[in-house]
Amino acid sequence: MATPLRFRYRPGNWTHDRVRRDLYANLDENLGATAGDPWFAPPDGYEARRFDMDDGSMALFCWTDGDAGPTGTGGGPGGYWLGNTETPPELWRTEKYGFAEVPEPVSDWGHRELMAVLHEAEPWLEAYPTLSWFFLPVLCSKDGAETTRRFFRETAAGFPDASREEALSFYESFLAEGVLDPYREEMAAKLGTSQQFDRTRMTATMGEFDAAWLLTRAGYDLTPEIEVSTDHVIDYRANREGGTTALVEVTRPVPTSRRRADSPLRALRDTVGTKTDGQLAAHGGGITLFVDCSSFHDDDWNRLYGEQPAVGHRPAVVFRVRPSGWVQGYTVGSVPLDVEP
Repeated sequence: MATPLRFRYRPGNWTHDRVRRDLYANLDENLGATAGDPWFAPPDGYEARRFDMDDGSMALFCWTDGDAGPTGTGGGPGGYWLGNTETPPELWRTEKYGFAEVPEPVSDWGHRELMAVLHEAEPWLEAYPTLSWFFLPVLCSKDGAETTRRFFRETAAGFPDASREEALSFYESFLAEGVLDPYREEMAAKLGTSQQFDRTRMTATMGEFDAAWLLTRAGYDLTPEIEVSTDHVIDYRANREGGTTALVEVTRPVPTSRRRADSPLRALRDTVGTKTDGQLAAHGGGITLFVDCSSFHDDDWNRLYGEQPAVGHRPAVVFRVRPSGWVQGYTVGSVPLDVEP
């Protein structure tokens, strides 16, 4: 599986002749390529070229006689490569850097170019600029572009009985609040960069965003990807000023219509069981499990909510969110987080 889109950085002096010889010539020989100006002017002090390949992939390269360089480097002259195509051999042994790790003018220019590429290919995403930006590293990745775009285009981001517009407007509104911006690239990466379309896994990823939405509404600050002593990583640490700090793990049951379980309760317990038999058991307690049932249709959820069964782990929050912002749920055990209101 490829990784989300990141910059490659090659320190040293670059010229148009070197770019043509070391980058374009290889791309053209292997894939068939057209070199031209980028759609948007590069930052002041930089020169740039755009490469469009015959297979539909593309790449950007900009270079400078001197800048601060990516995080942890000494700066100086160097070039920045960003693309979802084959990497030329000249750049094979280069370090990769996230959008937040390269100089801001380079990052902003790369964002602008890729957002334009994305919206030209998927014009329906223009209505959701924050969602487009947040998931850009996977929506424009080498192997995951088609599958992640399909997920948002065809599945209403995992919500049943909802339109694409309703679902994406919900996430657009939440992401625009900026609470996950500092963790944007690691959170976006969870959606995946695989050529294999896996609706179940992608929907489960959106469960983490649903839980973040719920916890944010309850007034909690979130830090994702918390490493614990068992070498596992827990989804969130939630804390509120003057309140309790708690670790939160999220799981999302697959509705009965798409699995072998013969009831919503069975689906719920099967999914929770995969957590309690492994990751949560290894930790030995102290983690609140959030069970996102937002994939359930009304009838399945109403049956589950009416019974409010135990789920095989305490403490737990079992909830369901709709794109309108309606949320309903119940707690199991002594939940250290104040989400009841």
